[in-house]
Amino acid sequence: MREDGGLNVERLRSFVDAVADLRHDHREVILVSSGSIGLGAERLGITNREDLVAVKQACAAVGQSRLMGIYSDEFEKRGLTAAQVLLTEEDFSNRKRYLNLKNTISKLLELGAIPIINENDTVSTAELETIDPESYRKANFGDNDKLSALVASKVEADLLILLTDVEGLYSANPTDSKDSKLISTVEKVTPEIEKLASGKSKAGRGGMHTKLDAADIATHSGCAVVIASGKAEKIINKIFSGEALGTFFMPLSGMAGKRRWIAYATTVTAALVVGARKALVEQQASLLPAGVREVRGEFERGDVVSILNEHGEEFARGMVNYSSEETRKIYGQQSGVIDKVIKNRNYDALIKRENMAILGDSDA
Repeated sequence: MREDGGLNVERLRSFVDAVADLRHDHREVILVSSGSIGLGAERLGITNREDLVAVKQACAAVGQSRLMGIYSDEFEKRGLTAAQVLLTEEDFSNRKRYLNLKNTISKLLELGAIPIINENDTVSTAELETIDPESYRKANFGDNDKLSALVASKVEADLLILLTDVEGLYSANPTDSKDSKLISTVEKVTPEIEKLASGKSKAGRGGMHTKLDAADIATHSGCAVVIASGKAEKIINKIFSGEALGTFFMPLSGMAGKRRWIAYATTVTAALVVGARKALVEQQASLLPAGVREVRGEFERGDVVSILNEHGEEFARGMVNYSSEETRKIYGQQSGVIDKVIKNRNYDALIKRENMAILGDSDA
């Protein structure tokens, strides 16, 4: 979008040109693009961007067809076909739909189409609403940065390019510090790297923080990431020609498919506080009732929950074998108590090892 909120047609065309060049070079390309709310607001004459979800959804309903119309026209001029894919939180949280997503995108690529992905803002509110900080629920994505990383992870992409309004990740906020320097390479997204992010883009909902979250997800899925300026001329072409632009995040060894889904793709509904972190991380043990110190929030069997240490810091996620109501009856006790207090017994473990993902650990 332009500074005044209107569509920057020339910049969009430059992106389409770059994607067309890649396709003609026999590369498979997926485009994740926002813009529907901005285009809808422009057409409806809404200038103050009211913070009401219903208004944003109405703008998205008007703007999404305009956005796809522009992309379709521009790609058609270059001999290519654009395909619209609108996703919601449920498309990732529901394991069956998540698995089907790869089949759909893969078939589109096989047929030579350009999948253009956006969140379905007309029906989904995950990206539009602010999650209550007191809630233990964590949505799988709330912006297109994380959405693009989840898609890249699912289709096992080789490279994710995140275009923004700055040149990349800096050692300090370039607007506040004259001594800030562009960081050319990041081996791993660490807490120290995360502290370097601040501020949001002017038109979008994301900022450098959400892009680092996306880079963390993608690199742990074996995908390299580049964060670069979308304002730079022919930026995509230059990246693929090997120019050292923006910030390059090195890929790590990828998690296995199901654990990758548990760690990043599905929504977390609640949390368990444990005193057994060492056993889970170092000894690769399952989480037994005796290891749980506190149950936070509500969940059902099969939900994914956060696993926190005694300081409330999340270090893992896992799929539970018992509901929160059942867990409150057995936590802190030996597994033998399960038969006495739970009617439909499941497993000895609250979370089996194969249904647990240690965060920040590519092999766990």
